[in-house]
Amino acid sequence: MSEIINNRKVFSLLEVTKSIEKTIADRYKSSYWIKAEMNNLNHYSHSGHCYPDLVEKENGQIIAQVRAILWKNDYQNINASFIQVLKEPLKDGIKILISAKIGFHPKYGLSLRIIDIDPSFTLGDLEKEKQETIKKLQLEGIFDTNKKLQIPLLPQRIAIISVETSKGYADFLDVLESANKSWNYKFFHILFPSLLQGDKAIKNIINQLRKIRMVSHHFDVVAILRGGGGDVGLSCYNHYDLAKEIALFPIPIITGIGHATNLTVTEMVSFKNEITPTKLAEYLIQKFHNFSVPIQKAQEKIIDKAKRLIQEEKTKFNSEIKLFRSVVSNILISKRRNVTDSVRSLSQNLKFRVSKENESIGYHLETIRRNSMNLLSLEKNSLTLISSELNRNIKTELKNENLILNNFEKNIEFLNPQNILKRGFSITLLNGKSLKNYIDVNINDTINTILHKGELKSKIIISKENKDGK
Repeated sequence: MSEIINNRKVFSLLEVTKSIEKTIADRYKSSYWIKAEMNNLNHYSHSGHCYPDLVEKENGQIIAQVRAILWKNDYQNINASFIQVLKEPLKDGIKILISAKIGFHPKYGLSLRIIDIDPSFTLGDLEKEKQETIKKLQLEGIFDTNKKLQIPLLPQRIAIISVETSKGYADFLDVLESANKSWNYKFFHILFPSLLQGDKAIKNIINQLRKIRMVSHHFDVVAILRGGGGDVGLSCYNHYDLAKEIALFPIPIITGIGHATNLTVTEMVSFKNEITPTKLAEYLIQKFHNFSVPIQKAQEKIIDKAKRLIQEEKTKFNSEIKLFRSVVSNILISKRRNVTDSVRSLSQNLKFRVSKENESIGYHLETIRRNSMNLLSLEKNSLTLISSELNRNIKTELKNENLILNNFEKNIEFLNPQNILKRGFSITLLNGKSLKNYIDVNINDTINTILHKGELKSKIIISKENKDGK
């Protein structure tokens, strides 16, 4: 009851709060659907109750704010519904549509007790933001800009945006390390740590992208990695500012932010998207496989072809050596036979001449004896001179024949292919055949050059006729 103090009607605080309680109870008898942004859930694990801070914003400024009550049982039911629909629990920083009862308590003041929250409203709000971002990027003509970039043949240098403790980040590195151990694929990576969900993640990721942009020439790709989560946790990836930063980034951005459905705008505008960080790492490794497998096959083919060519050339070379030796042997036998015949002929001529001289001596002996002892002595001297001359002729003829034979041997040895190679000459092969004319080769043809020691493989850069027309 009120009382009169100094001619004034005075109410107690309890009377006033009771009056407010009754007025509000009479005015707000049923529950109401209210849309707001949950600035902070304020869940107390020891009691299970929540005391969310609800706000309404206009142009980024808070124009209304109230603290609500969400009792334990109601929270558990609502949270289960969010997990079922959004694949993620109720959390801070989302827009919600709540069913609430308005009340007032003399001691605790105004209260907004949350009875239910519609998860489809939250999902719909996120989808609306997503579609608005897509439309804006398409109108600006930058939606596919990052996708049109060229990724290096072997993307080894990776700038990673993730949380250092993220399981997705750890899985990504494990796959790369496994590739290094199994196939010796080398990757260079640097972590640019950032928040990955919530409103603060947008600014964090953009700041890290701008840092990377300043040193982008040191990297082949940027990988944004997140270990999983539902669509609410991914709402930041539909933000226009973040999507635009990715779309206009100067090097390819690849994403693995850990969910299977409902692609975010960030994933849509990025160069490449995979469901998980593990799949993203496998995508990079596949690039190496695509390069290395043909190289290995080509290497094996070249080695096999080279071995066969070398074996063929060795066989040809050995055949030519055998033929060369056979020809040389025949020539030597023929020359020796000629020398033997010459010696025999000279010997027969000598005997014939000696015989003739003896007959002549016998015939005239009596006359010589009769004529003079001096004449006999003269004839004997003549015979001696003839014998000496014949001996000299034989020796000279033998010496000449030996010189001719030695010259043949030297010329044959001089023409030996192995000695020709020793003097700096070489054998040039095209497709396994000796190359004799420049017109037989084309630009970019590969030729083999056999040297005294080893062989060379060359690619034709220029082919032209000599100045003398040869």
